[in-house]
Amino acid sequence: MLAVTQAAGAAAPADEHPSAPELVIEAPERLSAAADRLAALDRERLWTAVELAGLDDPGPPIRIVLAPEGSPEARAVHSWVAGYARGATGPIVIFPDRTPTYPDESLEELVHHEVAHVLIARAARGHPVPRWFNEGTAMAAGRAWGVEDGSRFVLATLRGGPVRLADADRLFAGGGAAAARAYAVSGAFIRDLRRRHGSEVTGEVLRRVGRGVVFEDAFRQATGEPLAAAEESFWRRRTFWQRWLPFLTSSFALWLAVTLLALWAFRRRRRRDAELAERWAEEERARAAALSGEAGPGEGAGGPGVGSPWVN
Repeated sequence: MLAVTQAAGAAAPADEHPSAPELVIEAPERLSAAADRLAALDRERLWTAVELAGLDDPGPPIRIVLAPEGSPEARAVHSWVAGYARGATGPIVIFPDRTPTYPDESLEELVHHEVAHVLIARAARGHPVPRWFNEGTAMAAGRAWGVEDGSRFVLATLRGGPVRLADADRLFAGGGAAAARAYAVSGAFIRDLRRRHGSEVTGEVLRRVGRGVVFEDAFRQATGEPLAAAEESFWRRRTFWQRWLPFLTSSFALWLAVTLLALWAFRRRRRRDAELAERWAEEERARAAALSGEAGPGEGAGGPGVGSPWVN
């Protein structure tokens, strides 16, 4: 194995951030290019993950294993899984040959997301945390909320209405479209929570969970409101424009509008062509009828016939 060590922030600049975690990246020789990419991860994002988890000290180095297709690690999970983390001690296993799926769009975003999972587990100290909270917080560490996230959230609510947070874990377990729906809702809720209660609220919740407080009680102590009330408020404040504007201004909506316009134009062209062909056919029938009438009885198309009065 090729080992690459990243000392990612033994000290934080201007005391504005906690220390970033050290990453130890292990990869076979043929994945050395991916290992080099990860050795240059955005330090700011790593500090963000530590803050989101509410940690003053990120703990021991986090081991990241890059595994190729066909490896025991790859065979042990579904083919759509691009990476995963194993609790507070790790390791994080990444499959560079696989394309990351939503909510991660790159290898770097995927690693930030999985590092956040490790730090969340460390903050919770073995106590249970709902997966929607875990995934929504990891999404905030992986990348900034964007138009795609807003569009996916709108689409998620179109399929059967609001997704209750208690049902999100079942959707995560479903994989594919179901998991993407759960990610969108979880990410939107955590984003709204941080906007209303401050960027440190997830860390406040996790610090209490780490001290043994049940998650629902930790949430109420950190936010000042019960989880059920926060969830009801979240869905109540999803106005028409909050729900639809991100979707209507997204590239997907533009593509859909262009596609529908093209289909409409195609159908209109086909109808116009059919009407034109029918008009031509009608004109041909009228012309044939007119020629037949001009020939008269006993006459053919070639001129006067036998017995015609014009024949001398």
